Amino acid sequence: MSLTYQEDMLMRTFDLAPLYRSTVGFDRLFSMLDGFESAPGYPPYNIERTADNEYRVSVAVAGFAEDELSIESKENTLTIKGAKQTAEEKNADVLYQGIAARAFERVFQLADYVQVKAASLQNGLLHVDLVREIPEAKKPRQIPIGNGQAKAQVVDTKIAA
Repeated sequence: MSLTYQEDMLMRTFDLAPLYRSTVGFDRLFSMLDGFESAPGYPPYNIERTADNEYRVSVAVAGFAEDELSIESKENTLTIKGAKQTAEEKNADVLYQGIAARAFERVFQLADYVQVKAASLQNGLLHVDLVREIPEAKKPRQIPIGNGQAKAQVVDTKIAA
């Protein structure tokens, strides 16, 4: 019976970590997962909220120049790619290579109305600033309740025959 209980518990456990690690702007949906540690990967990155509707994705891209990085925002995805253009000349034998300079591609899912505002490369970190701008037509609005004095006016009284 204990084996059946364990199997039942395994079936009810969902791993949302991959979805949580690569989404931006779904804060309310994932607020229950705060403090959840994501799996390591290359290159490492942070996602932070800088204001109520503003976010920053910081990717560690040590060894990459600006012209070796590309950022693309298409539909609801943000893709960051890095590739070395030329192999560096090695004048000395490398005893240990801990700085990875291999090509990479990171894809982040963005919530509706999240757009890239700016990008900058500082001290080996690529910062991509995002903002959620909800159109006025989609924002909730307050409807005033009248006291019954405003009456509907008839515009056209002709009956089509």
